[in-house]
This record gives sequence, structure tokens and C-alpha cells, in this order.
Amino acid sequence: MTSPKDAPGRGSDPVDGAAFTALVAPLRRELHAHCYRMLGSTHDADDALQEALLRAWRGLPGFAGRGSLRSWLYTVATRTCLDLVAGRRRRALPVDLGPASERAVPDNRPADHIAWLGPYPDADLAAGPAAPDVRYERREAVELAFVASLQHLPGNQRAALLLFDVLGFSAAEIAAMMRTSTTSVNSALARARRMVAERVPAASQQRTLRTLDDARLREIVTGYATALENGDADALIALLTEDVTWSMPPMPQWYRGLAAVMDFARQAPLTRCGSWRHLPTSANGQPAVASYLRRGATGPYLPWSINVLTLRGARIAEITSFLEVTHFPAFGLPDALPATRGAGRHVVAPPGIA
Repeated sequence: MTSPKDAPGRGSDPVDGAAFTALVAPLRRELHAHCYRMLGSTHDADDALQEALLRAWRGLPGFAGRGSLRSWLYTVATRTCLDLVAGRRRRALPVDLGPASERAVPDNRPADHIAWLGPYPDADLAAGPAAPDVRYERREAVELAFVASLQHLPGNQRAALLLFDVLGFSAAEIAAMMRTSTTSVNSALARARRMVAERVPAASQQRTLRTLDDARLREIVTGYATALENGDADALIALLTEDVTWSMPPMPQWYRGLAAVMDFARQAPLTRCGSWRHLPTSANGQPAVASYLRRGATGPYLPWSINVLTLRGARIAEITSFLEVTHFPAFGLPDALPATRGAGRHVVAPPGIA
């Protein structure tokens, strides 16, 4: 896609584009996170942000310094995302599609016709509230449960909730952004809050993580990786809650409860998949582990999944394994690990979490 620096529409002077790029650079990261919350996909957020900045650059003469640059850019980004939401299927996780499987499904195949929710690389996302009196911290607002709940909302409700409760805009400002009335914004906001409250746990992952010291969090993350690498079912069981869930988009089947999850684990990742190595990362404001798999006896370990861990207390309550290897570049992860023993064992507390 054409970049603001090279786009037509305001003349061909490249200085204008370069100056605009420098002007919006401090806001680019938070605008990208906003697009991800709206769309549920890092790849879609990339496209939406690029399109929004192109629209903003072309419309710069009409802005002419009226109001804040941040408010104007959020207006353009929100409208861009709403255009995309209107023309696309909502993104989902396997738990949205049907009941859990009670036993391992050996012929589980990708459901490519479904638009799947994707993980978000949050290493550079600042902590703390985006504005005074907002309901959600920046990292809370990209947690998997929260972003998944947003996908069940119509676009206008999604936008109203994010702009008000995450970003701190007033109802009047949001009405102007969305070209509607303040009454309509307040109504959309109320309906959105009810839906999200039904789907998001009372305790956020940020609250849970604050109860764990660095050493305990490291034990959980390292323990998960080591259990898979060693094929150690008992070690994995010790880390999980009784009602743990494990899902693997784009595979539609998922598992709930220790018996079903461990039946799957014993049938696949602990025994039959091959040899594993792991690297720590952070996704959606949560601890995560990147899995690399080697199927034969030799050769490098290749990307397999980004495993986002949802904790309850000091145990893992949900494992969401995003199997698409196309997620790896956004996390800055290597495209292979060497075959030397222990190449993936240096698992430490994920950045930005502990």
C-alpha cells in the first residue's frame, strides 16, 4: 500500500510526507493497538493503520490545526476500522464456535473459512491508563478475553466502548468522531458494557500478574515449556487448574477440564508431534511462549505456535495456541532455532509482564 510519504493528493513534495510521518510517529503505537482492538487481528491492524494514516495525510489541509492531532487521528482510525468491520466477518476463537471436545480429536483440521482472532505483540505497549478516569489499563485493553468480547459487539458499540472506557474521550467527542448524537453514543456504550461484563472475568490478567512475583511467574512459564520439551505429563498437570481450557486456532476443536486437556496433551504435544524448543514472549498483556518444533531427528526447530497463557492465581487456566506461523514476525521472533540441546531452554519472565 502507498505510504503517506509517497502518496498523491497533496502535491509531490516528499518533505510534506516526511514531516507528517514524523508528526504522527509518537502516536503510531497506540493507534495500532486501537486498530487491533477494533479488528482482532494484527495483520488487519497493520492495514487499517496504513489506510488511516494515508487518509489523514490526504485530509491534512481540512484539519488545519483544529482540535488536537491525537483526537483527529483517532477519528480517522476509528472510521477506517468501522469501514472494515462493516465488510468483514467478526473474528472468533474456537470457544465461540461450539462445545468443547471431551477427548482428543486425531483428525482435527484447520477451519480456514473462519476469521480467527489473532495474538497481539505488546512488548512496546506502555503500562498504565491512557487517560484519567478510564476503566481499562492499556494492557488490560489488549487481554485476550477483552478483545474476544469486543468481537461480539456491532462496530458502533465496539468503537464507543474503546473510545470512552479505554481512551478517555467524552461522549460528545465520540459523537463528533462517529457522526452521531451523544444520546446514541451513551446508548451504544451502555449496551456494550453489559455484553463485555458477561464475557470478561472480574479479575483481569494484570491484576492476577501483580499478585505473582518475578520468580513465581518465571517458574510457571519455564515449567510449561519444560514439561512439553520433556514430555512430562505430571509436570504439566501440576501447572493447570481443574477447569483449564486449551484451544488452537485455526483448529476448531478445543478442550475443557483437566481430563480432556491432558488426553489431548498425551495424544499430541507430549508424545507424537516431535521435539520441542521454546522461547518466552509477551502477547495481549499476558505471558506467552513461542513453540518451535522439529519433526525429525535432525535439522532446525521451526516456528509452530504462539501460546498465550491465561493465569488464575499461580496456575494456568487457559492455553490459547495460535498455530499460524505468520504470527511470528510481528513478535520479532527468529525464523528457526538451532538443533543444539537446550536452544530453547533459556525461558525467563516475559518482557513487560513481570
